[in-house]
Amino acid sequence: MATQILQVGNKVIQDHEVLPLLSRYQLMPQLVRNIILDQAIADIAYTEEEKKTAIKEFVAQQQLTSPQAREAWLQKQGMTLEQMQDLAMRPVLVEKFKTATWGRKVDSYFMTRKTSLDQVVYSLLRTKDIGLAQELYFRIQEGEQSFTELAREHSQGAEAQTGGLLGPVPLSQPHPAIGKLLSVSKPGQLWSPRPLAEWFVIIRLEKLLPAQLDQSMRRRLLDELFETWLQEQIQQVNLLQVVPVKAETT
Repeated sequence: MATQILQVGNKVIQDHEVLPLLSRYQLMPQLVRNIILDQAIADIAYTEEEKKTAIKEFVAQQQLTSPQAREAWLQKQGMTLEQMQDLAMRPVLVEKFKTATWGRKVDSYFMTRKTSLDQVVYSLLRTKDIGLAQELYFRIQEGEQSFTELAREHSQGAEAQTGGLLGPVPLSQPHPAIGKLLSVSKPGQLWSPRPLAEWFVIIRLEKLLPAQLDQSMRRRLLDELFETWLQEQIQQVNLLQVVPVKAETT
């Protein structure tokens, strides 16, 4: 027997309609993600002090500063007070899960990712005319004109607006051929024109900014490891085709 669980305007939603609606509105992946997370953090320990702090921060963030505001919020969300407290604790437990699972792996992961995490500032000048590219290269090399000046006058890409200067950007962001060149460059090194797609490009490395495993980077890599794991878990879930159930008529 169908159970009515929600009414929106004149539309009454019954229990057997929930999954088809989640699928229709593309909310199933979010549901799966959260179910996986709930299973992962189910056994994570926490202190009463951590719980009190989390709830206090949640209440302040949601502006639930009065009993009336809290009751109105609970009713709107269809939650009990206990469910709200669980929701407030969730980010704390997720962070604890991340640290417990990957905290000791961040250092080695950083070393495998360092090349792509290093940042560069470089100058780029591109033209479709090889003769012009050679002439501009020699002007820069001989110090007749600056890279900035020639890029503004002759570069045929958006970099002309910045005098050819690009970055800082991760070493993995430029075209792979440019990235490879920059990875073996020394600051100030000027490379002669070389073909790249329909262009001839002149490149000079201005600065190399090696990645540092500081707190910000550690946080970023921990999140990367977590998200990689979570996506793998989601991919393993077998989502059965949801077929809408038609109400019986008499």
